[in-house]
Amino acid sequence: MDLSWTKEQLDYKKKVIDFAEKNLNNALSDRDKDCIFSREDWEKCAGFGIQGLASPLEYGGKNNEVDILTATLAMEGLGYGCRDNGLPFSLNAQMWTVQLPIVQFGSEFQKNKYLKPMALGKQIGCHGLTEANAGSDVFNMETTANKVEGGYILNGSKRLITLGPIADIALVFAKTNPKLGKWGISGFIVEKGTRGFSVSENQPKMGLRTVPIGDLVFEDCFVPEENRLGKEGAGWSITITSLEYDRCSILASQLGAMEYQLESTIAFVKERKQFGKSIGEFQSVSNRIANMKLRVETSRLLLYQVAWLKRQGKPAMMETALLKLHLSESFVASSMDAIRCHGGSGYLTEYEIERNLRDAVGGVIYAGTSDIQRNIISKTLGL
Repeated sequence: MDLSWTKEQLDYKKKVIDFAEKNLNNALSDRDKDCIFSREDWEKCAGFGIQGLASPLEYGGKNNEVDILTATLAMEGLGYGCRDNGLPFSLNAQMWTVQLPIVQFGSEFQKNKYLKPMALGKQIGCHGLTEANAGSDVFNMETTANKVEGGYILNGSKRLITLGPIADIALVFAKTNPKLGKWGISGFIVEKGTRGFSVSENQPKMGLRTVPIGDLVFEDCFVPEENRLGKEGAGWSITITSLEYDRCSILASQLGAMEYQLESTIAFVKERKQFGKSIGEFQSVSNRIANMKLRVETSRLLLYQVAWLKRQGKPAMMETALLKLHLSESFVASSMDAIRCHGGSGYLTEYEIERNLRDAVGGVIYAGTSDIQRNIISKTLGL
């Protein structure tokens, strides 16, 4: 396993960091407070080429093929340079659970119609899987797609959908044959404005407040057969494939945020003085810094391993579960340590320290809870 990077990849990461620091940190406190999504920043990212990392060159992408290693490094840089954790999160949600499935499973018609607008920031896509009674128990989904002449009729609803309230297209999963269990689930691309398709308002939440989240509702919604993604019954395979990429890149952004968090905390504890010396000289504080560094480096190794495996076309179910569990829990723990190191200032919103903790908590829930990751790990070990 070679986890080294080329000069071109490292230079690109630096360009991503510079771009993010200069362009993506404006009025963040106000947007976080008021739950405002910045379409302007989204389009800036597209202009730089971020969304294009998940599309081939002919469909608006950066390279001839999707390179998960370069994308992972770029997302790490984006997480480091952008103080808005919500923006990388929402970008990854579209890139790896909407764009990539269309790249891998879509028809030429679907690729030509949907990929380029998303890569160029002209359209936004969301991934509709979770339901009120089908979160971790995804096979309990109640949304159905009944075959009719020329297409399917969708009925049901999806819950807690990232970008749902503002998306131009939704990749929605529904049961086409309930008797077949997970092999009876299919994916459909549903366009905004389709009769019978509606969305809720943005729902305020604890963290990641700059990301719109809401419900998708389908009431006798006709979707033409040409908008079915892949074969009928391929929905579960599509979801499993995309989630491994999704977890890898979303967590890369979190790793970048943890790197910046560590550096800024070290700078603070060196400068802050109590009892005649910097607080970094106190063992309780320095030990927290050591723990933060350990979490960053162990997370980095797991992340790069998963990216390498996916680049090799190898399965990574166990490795992805380990990564998701460790990095998401680490971000929460390190965010707590950062607040403790900053003391009272870390608790105040104006210092922008506490926001990382609020954002980090979501990571132990979305894309598979920590409990589900432990279940995956134990089952893979034969338990």
